[in-house]
Amino acid sequence: MEAAGLAVCGEGFRKVLEEARRVAQYPSTVLIEGETGVGKEVVADFIHRNSPRAKMPFTKVNCASIPESLLESELFGYERGAFTGAKREGSPGLFELTDKGTLLLDEIAELSPLLQAKLLRVLQDRVIRRVGGSWTRSLDIRVIASTNQPLRDLVSQGRFRADLFYRLHVVRIAVPPLRERKDEIPGLLAYYMDHFNREFGQSKQMSPGLVQQLSQYDYPGNVRELRNIVESLYVRSPGRLIDGGPVLAEILGSWVGDNSGAPVFMSPGGVPTLAETVAGAERRAIERALRHTSSVRAAAAVLGVSHTTLLRKMRRLGITDAR
Repeated sequence: MEAAGLAVCGEGFRKVLEEARRVAQYPSTVLIEGETGVGKEVVADFIHRNSPRAKMPFTKVNCASIPESLLESELFGYERGAFTGAKREGSPGLFELTDKGTLLLDEIAELSPLLQAKLLRVLQDRVIRRVGGSWTRSLDIRVIASTNQPLRDLVSQGRFRADLFYRLHVVRIAVPPLRERKDEIPGLLAYYMDHFNREFGQSKQMSPGLVQQLSQYDYPGNVRELRNIVESLYVRSPGRLIDGGPVLAEILGSWVGDNSGAPVFMSPGGVPTLAETVAGAERRAIERALRHTSSVRAAAAVLGVSHTTLLRKMRRLGITDAR
């Protein structure tokens, strides 16, 4: 959900933004939790734009997209001769470049134990030391962290530092998934239709029946998936009126909505458990991404998760890449 789309948000997301506006005035660290594609980056951007730091830098770092060997120097910078290939004059890191501003650490759960320890020092002492450096520099920086994994559970499993978790957990904002904000779906569909009409210079519309059908879907990929579905329908539908048809069936795979809103994937007992529903939604999203991309890494990028996270989910769900 782009920031311009906030006007169509429903009651659930509006409450999130109200909380974000309250904490924006303070320099406190914020932890934003929620599934992939729910709008965590939108919330972080909203906090920065409504804070006293709004005119200062806002830097976004995806902790899963940068190799661990490079992430330390990206964040902390390095001194001359710190490693082979380093610039002769050294280089400041993103912490230094964001001084007086806001740094968003997305997918914070993917940080290595070494970088978790270094980040803890930044949050505790508000100082950084470049790689290969012997001096420290004080920083005035606000850190926002976001994750699609429950950090408290990772702490109990020994996969995330408890002391860092409590430093990040000063203010926690939980963004609900789109399936719990279904009142937003018609507005989001209209918003993205208008967006693509402007981008492509056309004037297409969705049929009321298609809007009703898409409003019943659970969107395991959340707002990001909704946007992609709208774009796919837009560019693949020949007429001015988009009514779904075979294109929709291909996009959504075996999911078929009906006007009753009844669930399609049912357990033998009649009503699926919440765990079955979530696992089924994850499986369908992953299998669909694998079908339409060239590799597991490309599928991870489409789904908005790291390569390692997708491999872990595939193992848990028993999904194999048959390419």
